[in-house]
Amino acid sequence: MIRLNRPPCPHPQALLDENYKHPRNKAALRESASDKCMYCESTISHIDFAHVEHIKPKALFSDLEFVWANLGYACPKCNNAKSDKYSDAAPSLDPYAEDPSEHVFAAGALVFTRNGSERGEITIHHVELNRPELIEKRQEKLAEVEKALLACHRCTSPELRVIAMGELQNEGKSDREYSMCTKAMLAAHAG
Repeated sequence: MIRLNRPPCPHPQALLDENYKHPRNKAALRESASDKCMYCESTISHIDFAHVEHIKPKALFSDLEFVWANLGYACPKCNNAKSDKYSDAAPSLDPYAEDPSEHVFAAGALVFTRNGSERGEITIHHVELNRPELIEKRQEKLAEVEKALLACHRCTSPELRVIAMGELQNEGKSDREYSMCTKAMLAAHAG
């Protein structure tokens, strides 16, 4: 889960017409999330239809159903897992309004709370950020990155090693799938 920037609503009239799924608005959310789920960072459109997610559930906050600041881009697994779960005391993280790294971090393929953050714990639990199939996909990604890292370190040409490491750093960029886990792994190997 990484920090995202929600763009201005491209078609506000759709919200006024009570259509939070309007294609232009959904496309803006997709682009702002790099076609990844706002929670688990799985790439969505090549395997499924994404959901326009209500950060505060519309069943509990009907007044926010058509409010742009309450909408995000999520995969069906995370959206369905979160469903109408909400805690006033510790609301789920909103990656468009805050930096999730203040509450959660990656260690390998797992996501943990930072400094005992209740909001991080609630989000991990409600969205099921450590569900087995998601851990498996993250592990596959990290295995690819580790293989490339080992190849970089075996490279005898210092110039080629710098080029290869620079390319590998791109895997930790925010537009890449599972960037939080990948970035954490690359940082651990940098030292």
